[in-house]
Amino acid sequence: MPKKIPEPPAPIGEFVRAVNESDRAGFLRTFAGDAIVRDIGKEFSGRDAIKQWSDSEIFDVHCKFEVVDLAQRDGEIIVTVKVDGTFDKTGLPDPLLFELSFTLRGDKISAFSSRLTK
Repeated sequence: MPKKIPEPPAPIGEFVRAVNESDRAGFLRTFAGDAIVRDIGKEFSGRDAIKQWSDSEIFDVHCKFEVVDLAQRDGEIIVTVKVDGTFDKTGLPDPLLFELSFTLRGDKISAFSSRLTK
């Protein structure tokens, strides 16, 4: 029997839905105005910077996320996703798994980071 994955908090569920449905505006609405994203070795602060990052790193390459695990650790919610898209997969593991780390403030994401799982 497959492992039952708990439902993520609403902002994270909306984040995943927005990615999978290519809903750029819905994606940005999940973030607090002063949110910080750490990805691709850089930090992006505020919605304008997050929009530029997400356009190139998520939406322009048609990323899709399949949630495979969810856990809480050190005040963060860690969502493990299997990632697919139209980006160059040369040299990447298959399946391609990322840990997405979320910090929430109310009903918004205040901090997000991602890293390749080990």
